[in-house]
Amino acid sequence: MSSQDILLAGCAAQAQQKESTLRRYSLAFPWAGIQESLPTDWVCRGPPRLCPHARFTLSLFGRLPAELGQALRDPRGCQTHCKAAPCPHHVPGSSFWQTPFPLVPVEASRPRPVKESRGCIDGVSVLQIFWPASREQVEHCQLAGKNVETECANFIRLLQPFNGTHVFACGTGSYQPVCAFIQLGGPGAPPMRLVTHSLESGRGRCPYSPHEPFTGLLVDGELYSGTSSDFMGSSAAFFRTWVHGAEQSYIRTEQNQDHWLHEPAFIGAYAIPDTYNPHDDKVYIFFRETAMEAGQWERRHIHARVARVCKNDVGGKRSLINRWSTFLKARLVCSIPGPQGTETHFDQLEDVFLLRTRDPQNPLVFGLFTVSSGVFSGSAVCVYSMAAVRAAFSGPFAHKEGFDYRWVEYKGRVPYPRPGMCPSETYDPLLQSTKDFPDEVISFMRTHQLMWEPVYPQGRQPILVRVNVPYRLQRLLVHRLEMESRHYDVLFLGTDEGKVLKVGLAGGVTHGTEVISLEEISVTKVQEASQQELFVSSTHGLLQLSLYRCELYGKTCTDCCLARDPYCTWDGKNCAPHLLTEKRRAHCQDMLKSDPLSQCQDTAEGTTAVEKLVFGVEKNSTFLECLARSPQTTVRWLVRHGEETGLSEVRNNGHFSVLEQGLLIRQLAREDMGTYECQAVERSFSRPLTRYSLRVIRHEAMEVPPYKRSKGAELGGTHQSPRPRIDLHPGYKGFPRALGAPGTSLDIYCNALRHQERQRQKAWHQKWQHPSPDSKNGRVRRHPQPL
Repeated sequence: MSSQDILLAGCAAQAQQKESTLRRYSLAFPWAGIQESLPTDWVCRGPPRLCPHARFTLSLFGRLPAELGQALRDPRGCQTHCKAAPCPHHVPGSSFWQTPFPLVPVEASRPRPVKESRGCIDGVSVLQIFWPASREQVEHCQLAGKNVETECANFIRLLQPFNGTHVFACGTGSYQPVCAFIQLGGPGAPPMRLVTHSLESGRGRCPYSPHEPFTGLLVDGELYSGTSSDFMGSSAAFFRTWVHGAEQSYIRTEQNQDHWLHEPAFIGAYAIPDTYNPHDDKVYIFFRETAMEAGQWERRHIHARVARVCKNDVGGKRSLINRWSTFLKARLVCSIPGPQGTETHFDQLEDVFLLRTRDPQNPLVFGLFTVSSGVFSGSAVCVYSMAAVRAAFSGPFAHKEGFDYRWVEYKGRVPYPRPGMCPSETYDPLLQSTKDFPDEVISFMRTHQLMWEPVYPQGRQPILVRVNVPYRLQRLLVHRLEMESRHYDVLFLGTDEGKVLKVGLAGGVTHGTEVISLEEISVTKVQEASQQELFVSSTHGLLQLSLYRCELYGKTCTDCCLARDPYCTWDGKNCAPHLLTEKRRAHCQDMLKSDPLSQCQDTAEGTTAVEKLVFGVEKNSTFLECLARSPQTTVRWLVRHGEETGLSEVRNNGHFSVLEQGLLIRQLAREDMGTYECQAVERSFSRPLTRYSLRVIRHEAMEVPPYKRSKGAELGGTHQSPRPRIDLHPGYKGFPRALGAPGTSLDIYCNALRHQERQRQKAWHQKWQHPSPDSKNGRVRRHPQPL
């Protein structure tokens, strides 16, 4: 095999390795925070594959009943396989599917349905629920100019648990929204089925379009949903409807009033109690909208908002009938303070996660924000306390006197009871309903929804910032680990590249948070800390993974401690999950105090690395690979050029380039010969990872000897011209040069090499199919014809 064939095989192996890496770290998920959109009337076309570069959803799970778990494996009703297969056809103008499949947490007391089997869901029976759109609905959708494959179908957008036996579901119905109940099966109960007699209109509950941002929350038989209310999607509102019973009334935000909602994109809704009295409970809505605070001739901005309504709001008596009479909203600020009071704002709210604490009235609100401009782009995570949110709603109102006026703080008299307050015995026993509010209060609420003071995060700055990176953060999950003396919050951040960053917060969000990047995985989060399991919801199924991969951190206590993963600890023999380890044997549980010098007895192990002999060609590039096991580790290179000289540190300059993957020597010289050692350094601890003995081959040794160059001319005869001088190893010499050439990547070099090989083979076949006349006349016959 020639050197060029070897290089071609290497390029193919490199492409396969890259594809396997993408499969491992770039699982395909649907869009999160906005419920799923998958056509239920599609036909299964073979086993699907989790495709790279797709958008995904991160969802929290407890235990699922077996039948519901099977239904979630494929929202189209098709059985899911954990095998590789081509990705579905790409939809032009989108990144796979733009909306997510809603994952439904059900009572944890129900039997657990699935077991982990190499990343697949096993142990569930095959059950399918078909809920297609009717032929008439599809035809009307086509006549309206919609796409028959990506829009004219019943895309499931909402799944919410109603009770222990039923789930409430809504779909787009081919641009005619429809809702129904799904009966859950179980031991000794009828199988899971769609309750067809419960079909009813989904208008005000589910969007018409499968691509529209949407949120839904079912609480106490009432559905709170942020969605559009018309076919064109131009009128968005926040609704409350009853999903069961004879009463079919509704409450919504006011129509055609931009100071209520102006082009909103709903992110999430959560029910949070305010006091001990359930009549004070409220629903908080998170969304982004085009701000109305700017002047008439100023450029409009997108602002992140938090709004709230009372759960017992029934509208006004003579005004605001069937409209919210307690709807208030405030701005969410996530910014980086700058000099002289300037701030860099992240206003594009992408996702919100509510971290429940021991106090149900005071959960933590984690918000994920992005910004994109001509100057820079980036993402940030801010944490808000409910105390700060309630303080904003208890502050002054924003006021605008007329069309040409600016928004200012309202200085007038605020009517009693205070607008936005819930009717309950906590404030006034005489107020039993919002219909008992005075007309003055209702009139004030028609024009004063916006609060003057914004909501600032804890510490007045983000806890995590990523700017000028090749990805954008789009989804957020938070998992709290409770230790004996403290707790740790682990963030799972989904990127637009289909990856998830696992980041640990040490020190807490209120005390000098230290951000620790742990690893890149593709996961969702877990509801019960005792389960420690991850569920990945994709457009093709539900995947069960592990929340931790402690075995990847190495086989020594030192490696386990330096990883600083709060899920893992050293049990005396292995790096194992801390929940499965006895407390008296656990080491390195504290992310802030993970010091192997004081907590490990094997620090002397691995102090010497196996030396590898490598060769490099003079005047070419050479790469020495070294990968750290933990993102917290800093790699340091040392070199010794002779036996009598000591180790000296290699610095980044024009000759040496210290990369994350190793050390690159651009133009190898004879003086570079020596021993190179790669060390992992964190804090005051260091240990060698690998060692190379580099030998340099002289440039002249790679040329063709003179006697081989003349030998070809003698064998060819006098009718052949001497052959030009060629290199014995053109591919081998070109490969190091490609690494050293500025602006040239390995992919470009491999593509060029493949193209050169195809041209060579093409020329070879043409030569034998159409021989030239000169070659026929000039050949030597072994058996000359007789005279």
